[in-house]
Amino acid sequence: MTAAGTLTRADLAESLHREVGLSRADAARLVEQILSHMCEALAEGQNVKISGFGSFILRDKGERVGRNPKTGVEVPIAPRRVLTFRASQMMRDRIVSAS
Repeated sequence: MTAAGTLTRADLAESLHREVGLSRADAARLVEQILSHMCEALAEGQNVKISGFGSFILRDKGERVGRNPKTGVEVPIAPRRVLTFRASQMMRDRIVSAS
């Protein structure tokens, strides 16, 4: 992981290189293929579930009225699709035990 505590694509590729023995180029290509496949599935409206990790879930939010916090003026918020992540119970347990 980087100094800021963020796991990057490069970190994932480096881990594949070290632990699986793939070349750095092959590891980077594999990471990109997996992420690309996930993005394509989400773009097509499919949810992505990774057992033991969690689910990326698409939700459609309807139109609603929001309020400008500075002025208090009501503003319509257009309907949109949002992506949420729900960690699996196994992941939640690992996070709690790590802290």
